[in-house]
Amino acid sequence: MAVIIVLTNQKGGVGKTTSTAALAAGLGSKGYKVLAVDLDPQGNLGFSLGLDINTHCTIYEVLKGGIAIQEAIHQTETCDIIASNILLSEAEIEFQRENRETLLKERLEEVKDNYDFIIIDTPPSLNILTLNAYAASDYLIIPMAAEILSLVGLIQLKETVEAVRGGVNPHLEILGILLTKYNKRTRLAADVLEMAETVAGQTKTTLFQSKIRAGVAAAEAPAHGENIFAYAPRSNPARDYKAFIEEVLSRTAK
Repeated sequence: MAVIIVLTNQKGGVGKTTSTAALAAGLGSKGYKVLAVDLDPQGNLGFSLGLDINTHCTIYEVLKGGIAIQEAIHQTETCDIIASNILLSEAEIEFQRENRETLLKERLEEVKDNYDFIIIDTPPSLNILTLNAYAASDYLIIPMAAEILSLVGLIQLKETVEAVRGGVNPHLEILGILLTKYNKRTRLAADVLEMAETVAGQTKTTLFQSKIRAGVAAAEAPAHGENIFAYAPRSNPARDYKAFIEEVLSRTAK
């Protein structure tokens, strides 16, 4: 049965999709059977993993009940993926049925025994799509850029997680906070690290020891439709993501 992990942060620009693609591709390259699920209407995860998102069925059709989840799963060189597109932005309006926050969980039940990991990317907001991801998952990973504004909203996220635990998913855990765009030589990075450690304590979690260093390769890789390991395997971000993946394996006992 798959370990289901969501990468989440209500703030954009923190490297969430890049981190999701790196985690899915890295685990797949290590021999694990991985399914990546894009719940962000921007559809960038599929593109980052080399999928043409305009020619495939998406998670939107799956959640609407128009197709079986198996029909939306597509293979890439490193992992399977269910893509997304802009139609998913209508989810808040369209998905009005009772227990609508468990739509994704119900669909993943059909395939989770086929995978070691299911990795879910989420939109930069706390909406019905994000709640579906939380309801379906075992763990949350919170990517956070080494910038002051990235700290905003983490306490609200804590409250949301507690509400989910009290309702549809009592077993949800925060696996850790992942610092991205990190430059240890700057005073700002040191300040953010200190504050992030405080927030981690408040949310009863920890920071990952691995910190993803800033590097142009991390920004360029998605634009070329490649994960960081394929695009720039010797870059600092690629090295850091490899260390991060080892931590994830350790923390999930895989």
